[in-house]
Amino acid sequence: MKRPRDLERFPYGRLWVAAQWVTLTGLLLLLAWAMRGQSTGPATQGARAQVELSLRRAVDMALAPDGNARVAIARQMVEEAKARSGQARADLLPNVDGAVSQSSQTRNLQAFGIQISVPVPGFEQPRFVGPYDVFDARLSATQTIFNMSAIRRYQAARQGIAVATAEEQLARQNTVAAVAIAYYGAQRAQAQKAAAEANLALARNLEDLARSKKDAGTGLALEVTRASVLRNQAEHTLLVRANEMRTANLQLQRLIGLSMEDPILLSDALPQPKDAPEISSEPIDALLLRAEAARPDWASQQARLKNARLLSGAAAWERAPSISAFGDYGASGSSPNNALPTRAIGVQLRIPLFDGGRRDARRAESNARLREEELRARDLQRQMELELRTAVDTLGSTREFVRVAEESLKQAELELEQARRRYRAGVASSLEITRAQTSVEAARSTSIDSLFRFNVARIEFTQAMGDVTSAIP
Repeated sequence: MKRPRDLERFPYGRLWVAAQWVTLTGLLLLLAWAMRGQSTGPATQGARAQVELSLRRAVDMALAPDGNARVAIARQMVEEAKARSGQARADLLPNVDGAVSQSSQTRNLQAFGIQISVPVPGFEQPRFVGPYDVFDARLSATQTIFNMSAIRRYQAARQGIAVATAEEQLARQNTVAAVAIAYYGAQRAQAQKAAAEANLALARNLEDLARSKKDAGTGLALEVTRASVLRNQAEHTLLVRANEMRTANLQLQRLIGLSMEDPILLSDALPQPKDAPEISSEPIDALLLRAEAARPDWASQQARLKNARLLSGAAAWERAPSISAFGDYGASGSSPNNALPTRAIGVQLRIPLFDGGRRDARRAESNARLREEELRARDLQRQMELELRTAVDTLGSTREFVRVAEESLKQAELELEQARRRYRAGVASSLEITRAQTSVEAARSTSIDSLFRFNVARIEFTQAMGDVTSAIP
């Protein structure tokens, strides 16, 4: 009897085939489960962890090398200024070159004006000579001995470093101020969202109270409808506040260079006026002197002014003579084997005479730039005085705004509590409690906005004084 084909291929019979299929199926299921675990791993692990962010940490992240782009660009501008200073210094340092050449040459002597007349019969001057070989290996050097224009340009380039350094400090100050204001803005949005949640809780309590009174027969359906409308408005406001909070957080994350996929948790609270120092009683003139000594934009402008003066001097000194030394040493011959040492050394005096008016045009341009920087310095000084006066007034008024807003909130909450007691007692309508609740909502929002404006004014005052980091806890 002939054996089946499967038994010929698998001598252990169908049981062996089934065992192999079961094993293969198990391996495939195990592989699929492992791949599913890898693909759904982050989801099963939960959401991304929150980044706890204080104001100090946010500022440090913004000032880090991979933080705010404005600070990084300003840092690169300092490096550019240093490179330009090195280029200007090169005009005052020795310049050494080396050269090696091997050439085969031919010459037309008459083209060089060489005429040889020898009274010998049959002699004729050759017109064409060569080819002949020329080998030359040589070091050449030049050194400026006196060039006042180049000295002034180098000094101006060094002032360019001072300008870039001051601009970097200004970028850091502005970034710190922007981060602080963005952080306070995120805190305000968070506080407004919390206030909206509290308002929604009040609206729901009022709706429940109105429904209970209606069920007890002491209330009207109109009061329930009015409370429901108020609750719907509170829910809408909460959605708006939540969106504002997310937007404020994203703006802060973008400013400090933090990934926008990471949720953040603000660990600081909005500073209260009692925690902030009082405004200095110094007169504006004294504050302005302190600001001029500390503000990086004023230091940058003073460096620009000095740079313009030096460039103007460099243009004026272009008419002065300059002295330089030169020399070379090497070997020359028809080949390296028969080359002989040769040298040249000397001093050169250059006296500018006429260049078509180019030097006069450069001098006029540098003088115009000098006058422009003087006008900029004068305008910046007036701008600094304006910023100081405005910051002092705003800081004082916002401090008072916070006090008035807190008192108004206390009065509105007291009025709401009284209205609720009167409504429960049946001596007042729901309209009275609705108005009281609306007053509480407005007072809460005003209190939060007043506290935010006070902290912004505090940052602007320290920024006007040139020391914004003193306002960072």
